[in-house]
Amino acid sequence: MATVNIRVATAADAALILRFIRELAIYEKAESSVQTDEAGIRASLFGPEAKAQALICEADGVAIGYAVYFYNYSTWLGRNGIYLEDLYVSPASRGSGAGKALLQHIARIAVVEGCGRFEWSVLDWNEPAIRFYEAAGAKPQSEWTVYRMDGEALRAFAEG
Repeated sequence: MATVNIRVATAADAALILRFIRELAIYEKAESSVQTDEAGIRASLFGPEAKAQALICEADGVAIGYAVYFYNYSTWLGRNGIYLEDLYVSPASRGSGAGKALLQHIARIAVVEGCGRFEWSVLDWNEPAIRFYEAAGAKPQSEWTVYRMDGEALRAFAEG
């Protein structure tokens, strides 16, 4: 079995992260939704205004996945939480424990930093991911509906 290692991503990983983002988008049937490029990844994850963190998962020195997360806040708990934006392991490495290792790594960060929650979203048709998350002990939050405003709707609303 390969040795899995998780490390903090650096700006030098921008192309790798973009490749993983594209692979994830293809899996999620949303390839055309990826609008960023290497420069965008470098600026948003590693620039002076970066608000998110990225991790790279390697098996025997070969990158096989990544995760991106950021901090949110719960007014009810009065504490920060962590929101997992992306968790991705290449298809050939699924079942190796890499996904669990990434998830546990971020969970440990949440515990060490006193976060009250660790949350993420999963597509309702992604049964393998749902089974994986539920096996880890996560519970769906069915009473909440995610709303999104982006693109032209966001600009129009902002302009009043």
